[in-house]
Amino acid sequence: MELHIKQFEELTVYELYEILKLRSAVFVVEQKSRYLDTDDMDQDALHVFLTDGDEIVAYLRILSRDSGETGYVKIGRVIAKRRRMGLGTDIVLAGIRTARQVYKPEKIKIAAQTYTKEFYERLGFVKTPDDEYDIDGIPHINMELDMQKS
Repeated sequence: MELHIKQFEELTVYELYEILKLRSAVFVVEQKSRYLDTDDMDQDALHVFLTDGDEIVAYLRILSRDSGETGYVKIGRVIAKRRRMGLGTDIVLAGIRTARQVYKPEKIKIAAQTYTKEFYERLGFVKTPDDEYDIDGIPHINMELDMQKS
């Protein structure tokens, strides 16, 4: 496995295609969620992914944009192509390390699909007091990782 950390402009056309294909296969097709994955946030994101040979097997993006609140980044589009093999844990831990090194945030926030709550709790994230909400037909919760404690 090889870890890659790239700005949008550094991605090859092949890498971008494979990332978008993987995200669409899982978030749109598998989860039957009709939404536009290309949301104009990728251009400002830091893309973190694992490859096995030429194959992208896990991915996430880190967003440093915020809406008035400072001191945090967001991790999103977390995906592991091969499930139950530890790749999800590997990519999230790589995302946390990358966020810490590049942005030095006080917190990392994530909009987690509700069923993944325990997964993120094992990695140190805590559910915020916000109510569960719907994104494109899938229940989500907000979670945070306090970087001072981890």
